[in-house]
Amino acid sequence: MHFPPRLDIPDEVVRIAQRLETAGFEAWCVGGAIRDNLLGYPNKDFDLATGAPPDAIRKLFHRSIPVGVEHGTVAVLDSHGRPHEVTTFRRDVKTDGRHAQVEFGVSLDEDLARRDFTINAIAYHPLRHEWRDPFDGAGDLTRQLVRAVGDPTLRFREDYLRILRALRFAVRFGFAIAPETWTAAQTAVPGLQHLSAERVRDEWFKGLESARQPSALVTSWVEIGAAALWLPDIASSTQEIAAIDRFPEADPVLITSFLSQDPEASLRRLKCSNAEIERGRRIAHGRGAVPPAADEVAVRRWLAAVGPAADDLLAIATAERGNEDLANTVARVRASGAALAVGDLAVNGRDLIAAGVPEGPIVGQLLQDLLHVVLERPELNERSSLMERVRHQVPSTSERPARNATEQRE
Repeated sequence: MHFPPRLDIPDEVVRIAQRLETAGFEAWCVGGAIRDNLLGYPNKDFDLATGAPPDAIRKLFHRSIPVGVEHGTVAVLDSHGRPHEVTTFRRDVKTDGRHAQVEFGVSLDEDLARRDFTINAIAYHPLRHEWRDPFDGAGDLTRQLVRAVGDPTLRFREDYLRILRALRFAVRFGFAIAPETWTAAQTAVPGLQHLSAERVRDEWFKGLESARQPSALVTSWVEIGAAALWLPDIASSTQEIAAIDRFPEADPVLITSFLSQDPEASLRRLKCSNAEIERGRRIAHGRGAVPPAADEVAVRRWLAAVGPAADDLLAIATAERGNEDLANTVARVRASGAALAVGDLAVNGRDLIAAGVPEGPIVGQLLQDLLHVVLERPELNERSSLMERVRHQVPSTSERPARNATEQRE
């Protein structure tokens, strides 16, 4: 791959670089935006690497946030309030596979040498339009290869999350992983158990969302051994994994729930939010019986029973069956305005109490009974019709037996 004469760098990033250079500090664009632009992917989120130490960056840019100052990173806010990460050249002096202690005051080449993969170790000078590529990242972009910078064993030992990043980049771009990098990653996989669940979850989710085919990421996790550590009950059959490519979108929670024998446990293990865990639980509870697409009554009953999980279960059913019949029926039922929940009824609990129904559980039970009626016959969801049914089921106040003297005194 030949480097273009120049990259289209946002003006705000150029101005940050100019101020750094004027103050006597080198400033280079680095990271994913360089890689993406060389591959033809739109990405204007350029980060800068500089010789300026963090305190000097903050003095030069009063509108800044020390987002990771212990690692040399300061977010500089542009005139629109948008943050741009500026990181001091650094090298690792001590790592434990999860965290690194870094040393500042090094050169650009030393900074690039600590990066994970060659395709992420390319730098571009936004003022002089020079390129720096000491590890032939451009060549690996041409070869469509994810390859570790330097010794892959050391790279993964520095941060085990790089194993999952290698898988994510490979499936996002359709690249292969260099044999020596794959072997080192597979050997280092036990180190993944020492990572925080949040970091693993973020890589899993980002990998699924960015993959050309989500099934490729799942297969990679299974093959390298990451799934056995973090998603032990995930499906490994080719047929089940292939089905996720037919989902309308790469939804990580839906995919995880679909592939897991116990979605709630899998999502808890990844420290997902309570809402995401509840969503997985509902998916698990609703899996199984799917109504015949031609039976609108059955479809209405099913929609009422599964509630908020309906769209997720519909996506699963469509992916597994490979047709849109059920989806079409669901769309038709929803468009009709048929009542599918108690809240859709033409009456509510206050109406029933006003009609003489005693307050308490009986109100909810009667509303459920009315819902069952209109699920069968949607045209009956009309106030007068429903109230007439209530009056037939519950005696009016005047018809109820009077309380005896003892009850009255109590």
